[in-house]
Amino acid sequence: MFSIERSGSVAVIELNAPPVNALGLKMRQALSSAVHELEADEQVKAIVLCSALPLFCGGADIAEFRTGAVWDKPDLPDLCVTIETSRKPVVAAIAGPSMGGALEIALACDYRVAAPEALMGLPEIKLGLLPGAGGTQRLPRIAGLEVATRMILSGDPVKGDFALSCGLVDALFESGQDFRAHAIEFATRIAREGDPKRSCADMTVAHPDPKGFLAGFRTEIAPRSKNLVAPERCLKSLQAACELPLAQGLAQEKAGFAELLDTPQSRAGRHLFFAERECTKVPGVSREQRPRDIASVAVIGAGTMGRGIAIAFLQAGYPVTLLEATQGALEQGLDQVSKHFQRAADKGRFSPDQAEAFASNATGTLSYADLADADLIIEAAFESMNVKRQIFEALDRHAKPGAILASNTSTLDLDEIAAVTSRPEDAIGLHFFSPANVMRLLEVVRGAKTAPDVIATAITVAKKIRKLPVTVGVCYGFVGNRMLEPYFREGSRLLLEGAAPKQVDDVLEGFGMAMGIHAMADLAGIDVGARVRQERRSEIAHDPAYQAVQDRLFELGRLGQKTGRGSYIYEGQTRVEDPEVVQISKELATRHGVAHRQIDDQEILERCLYPLINEGFLILEEGMATRPGDCDLIWVNGYGFPDWRGGPMHYADEVGLPRILDRMNHYRQSLGAYGEMWFTPAPLLEELANTGVTLAEHFEAKKGTS
Repeated sequence: MFSIERSGSVAVIELNAPPVNALGLKMRQALSSAVHELEADEQVKAIVLCSALPLFCGGADIAEFRTGAVWDKPDLPDLCVTIETSRKPVVAAIAGPSMGGALEIALACDYRVAAPEALMGLPEIKLGLLPGAGGTQRLPRIAGLEVATRMILSGDPVKGDFALSCGLVDALFESGQDFRAHAIEFATRIAREGDPKRSCADMTVAHPDPKGFLAGFRTEIAPRSKNLVAPERCLKSLQAACELPLAQGLAQEKAGFAELLDTPQSRAGRHLFFAERECTKVPGVSREQRPRDIASVAVIGAGTMGRGIAIAFLQAGYPVTLLEATQGALEQGLDQVSKHFQRAADKGRFSPDQAEAFASNATGTLSYADLADADLIIEAAFESMNVKRQIFEALDRHAKPGAILASNTSTLDLDEIAAVTSRPEDAIGLHFFSPANVMRLLEVVRGAKTAPDVIATAITVAKKIRKLPVTVGVCYGFVGNRMLEPYFREGSRLLLEGAAPKQVDDVLEGFGMAMGIHAMADLAGIDVGARVRQERRSEIAHDPAYQAVQDRLFELGRLGQKTGRGSYIYEGQTRVEDPEVVQISKELATRHGVAHRQIDDQEILERCLYPLINEGFLILEEGMATRPGDCDLIWVNGYGFPDWRGGPMHYADEVGLPRILDRMNHYRQSLGAYGEMWFTPAPLLEELANTGVTLAEHFEAKKGTS
């Protein structure tokens, strides 16, 4: 767990509890005992706390939040007080990442030394929490109120250079073999000083107008902290640091942490935290599975999606070849890639030299023969089965043995695409979300014959290009777009029944969605959805009113923002209600025999969200997603579902499965034939709701028996 060594008058506590030196109960007990032991040793004049791992410490063991062990004594606040009140000066030596409780431990030390590249941060707000072991009290005393507020309210880390400039650390030493020696030398030197102890209890927050600053900051973050409870609790705790003695501020902070720990928002944040760590565990793909080597990438299609995919790989250091059908399209694509990196350099995201190097790593071709050396080839062509089959037939002729053939299809049958090749085991779906260089989500689509090492490679490469890979099965729309269909269907159907686009969107945005259904369709392009429906017309012919309003807007050339009219009229980026859409909806309702009526906001919310959730249950039953958390990650990172609600499946458990089942059955009965068609509950939803088992409990039990 750790070792204690002595170097002259300095004792070195070196943490060594892979993988992250988590501050669970056993670690806390051992550290507390070690500090007391060294405090009683008269030969020891100073203590250095460092790590044998690449990181300093990963902070609190978040698994304890589920069990309540986070409060077992000594808890983390107790350990920090033990360190702070030790009679011997303690130096935290931070050569790698120090996040959350790890930084709070360091703040309780008398001194901190770090490597220039070391990351230090308090990310608790991203879990719906505040730092609960002194972060809101000690950081503003040490680094200043403004630095502390921005670090705590963003949750983002700072590097060593910045930490030195604000007083968070006292010295910087280059990482490597000499780092520990420098830290010991630093501790030896300060131990010789007359009064080397520095307790935050003796410090105050130095700021000319703390209340004014915090009030201004509250106003600044108001648009992005809407609906969130943790930001205000953090600000109150920071204000306490400015007004109260340390002990009282720590007590108030601890109470705030306990209060937030029991909120739905914190449960949602912790759920997503664990879901991210689980999603790369794919059944049938062992951790020991060696991925294939990927040194070069090709992208077929230099349109918006293809360019975005290329940019994502280029800025991760991969050389990329873009293939297009015409010279004009190819030149335009390469020019847009180059301009992207120029703009990024102008904004300071990259140096001019970096931007030029990235752009110069992109080459273009009109010939499939020029893709013969590529290790990974991704098609990003038009969403047509015929087009994609033709591309894969060409790839089968020209790609080298062992090359991975990937499709960016968002809805089509990957197995049908792979079947035109002689090597379906090399085929996989890589469904990027637009804009591909920005959006974090990547659906990794596993075909019936996709080889395990191809999946392992996709996950490895996704991490290198800073994407969140979630592996899904082959079905229409995979997971994200399959769940989108009932959500979008109900949003459109509600217009036939009497709701206006703005009413629907206002309800969903009030719930926390990044964008309402109709605004989202206008942004994506109404023609995009219409063409997908045309491909599937035979499958949805049993519902003659299916997406009737959207199809009519498409016929009228109202394609959304790009034409200035869709469900709304657009004045620049501003959307304005259009009475004509309401009239179109009434005419279509009459044509399809749908009664127009007043619809309340609760019905809108339930009818949009509960069929979406029900589809998630069907997906889980069929094994198209491995875990509920996979569905949640997809919807939070790809579709704007509020992260503070944890994703649709987690939200279902929070609402209560009996409630969702009851309302599904209500609409099944009250909406006649339409309700019978679309509101039949999934068998798994019925089973769990009737037995009182949550979805999370059900899958935790399955994991335990697998």
